[in-house]
Amino acid sequence: MLHVHLYGKLRRFAADADPRSESIVDVPHCPADTVGSVIARLGIPVEELGANLFVDGRYADLASPVEDEARLGIFPDDMQLLYKWYFRPKGLGPKGPRPKGPSPKGTEG
Repeated sequence: MLHVHLYGKLRRFAADADPRSESIVDVPHCPADTVGSVIARLGIPVEELGANLFVDGRYADLASPVEDEARLGIFPDDMQLLYKWYFRPKGLGPKGPRPKGPSPKGTEG
């Protein structure tokens, strides 16, 4: 079983679309599943997706494979995360270099 967490306007594809609760859809796993195939089975139009797709907390794309019991985080096109500030490349610890450019408010340091 896959656990798909939907955010923003994509919540309407879950049974519980209330923004005060979690909108999670449990989807049966198929052997060759990718993020894109799971999204297609849910009937979510690709045009509504943002660039921020996650599998088990790691940045992914539509071609990323999905293993059984994975947690997918799917964000819409109008709810982009500043993931470069919150997710470091693999191998960089918490004291690693920060991306160039201004820090989002509240993340200085």
